[in-house]
Amino acid sequence: MKYIEIKKTDMKAIHELSSLASKIVKEHYDPIIGKAQNDYMIEKFQSVTSILEQLAQNYQYYFVTDYHNRKIGFIAFYPRRDDLYLSKFYLEKEYRGQGIASEMFDFVKSKAQALGFNIIVLNVNKENLVAIRAYERLGLIRITEEKIDIGNGYYMDDYVYQYLIKNK
Repeated sequence: MKYIEIKKTDMKAIHELSSLASKIVKEHYDPIIGKAQNDYMIEKFQSVTSILEQLAQNYQYYFVTDYHNRKIGFIAFYPRRDDLYLSKFYLEKEYRGQGIASEMFDFVKSKAQALGFNIIVLNVNKENLVAIRAYERLGLIRITEEKIDIGNGYYMDDYVYQYLIKNK
């Protein structure tokens, strides 16, 4: 796998990211949260405008590419006071179940350590059983749950997971 950082000045890459994100999120989340809420969330979190805002707020976005340089997923995270928050961790459906998520998570762990963090935190929808199983296989532990009002009468009803990086 190769990881290509997306810079806030690279509008072509940002448009490509928004398109890829919308495709993956639509396919994965429509059955979980419904089309209406998912469309709202895609506009709120995966649109070109929202990605630009996130990049301005210190998010780091990366395309995940296969060995043929095909963009097959993406990752986004940002530093908080005590941890690295993993905001986006997505892979196209046909690439899931092949160990790629493990490689992606190793990349995130290396970035966390480079930034001086030994804790990674993420949220996952309580009904996203495929992702929950994957995160637990990667060694993340559920630490709490939260319900977040995202507007328009919609909520994100999530578990919060944490990963502690062991020093070698």
